[in-house]
Amino acid sequence: MTSVRFDERVVIVTGAGNGLGKSHALEFARRGAKVVVNDLGGSAFGDGASKSAADLVVDEIIAAGGEAVANYDSVTDGEKIVQSALDNFGRIDVVINNAGILRDKSFIKMTEDDWDLVYQVHVKGAFKVSHAAWPYMREAEYGRLIFTASAAGIYGNFGQANYSMAKLGLHGLSQTLAIEGKKANILVNTIAPIAGSRLTETILPPPLVEQLKPEFVTPLVVKLCDENSHDTGGLYEVGAGWMGQLRWERSKGVGFNLGNGISAEDVNDNWAAITGFDNADHPRSGQEAMMAMMQNLQNR
Repeated sequence: MTSVRFDERVVIVTGAGNGLGKSHALEFARRGAKVVVNDLGGSAFGDGASKSAADLVVDEIIAAGGEAVANYDSVTDGEKIVQSALDNFGRIDVVINNAGILRDKSFIKMTEDDWDLVYQVHVKGAFKVSHAAWPYMREAEYGRLIFTASAAGIYGNFGQANYSMAKLGLHGLSQTLAIEGKKANILVNTIAPIAGSRLTETILPPPLVEQLKPEFVTPLVVKLCDENSHDTGGLYEVGAGWMGQLRWERSKGVGFNLGNGISAEDVNDNWAAITGFDNADHPRSGQEAMMAMMQNLQNR
């Protein structure tokens, strides 16, 4: 079995003071990486700030013989986090976009501030850190990025319209960066984890939170960031020791004869075929997804 190592690699982990981020940071350091432990130190709801969370993780890494520095900037100041990696270690190889908050409310009660703050931390924060690191990765022709989505983004969840928007948005960003980065050996993937954390403890029973250890998620993150990995543009659900990849699925659909015109009644009559998933297709790109539509232009 070939061991996965990160010797001389520099890894940024955002939101690394607790939960998943802490687990990721400790494991990368254990495998030889130099780690920038970023954490603003605020609450799970985006309030406040403290240096203690990041400092404690750094202390744990150093006590175990690893190398790490703490960074206390907000992810919306992503360029400062990347500069911390450059100032302390001279390079940047891996970015784990993990930082996040919750502002759960039903849509009718959700304020614009609830929406904006979740967007700022999850989406703009991941953009800012990744965008600042991207030129250095392109120049080095090497990089690994992980974006952290969730089941709420994939399937929706009551009271989490803002969180769901942000989490699925991160996967869309990840898919495009995977396309743009591939020639430069920059691999980009998305995980949708379930783990015990300050976020999930607000919605899951305490005994379940205790069982859903972040350490059950981290091995997938490490594998996807391995220098020998070739996977990019993927979306993976992971938690409780289970891992699986998701892909889009589309029904075979119906191509209507354009020469006859199309009415709502035609759609209604063919609804079972339009929505049926027997022998479904699995488009792998926007171009592939459009082929059926473009071919139907000849159906007259």
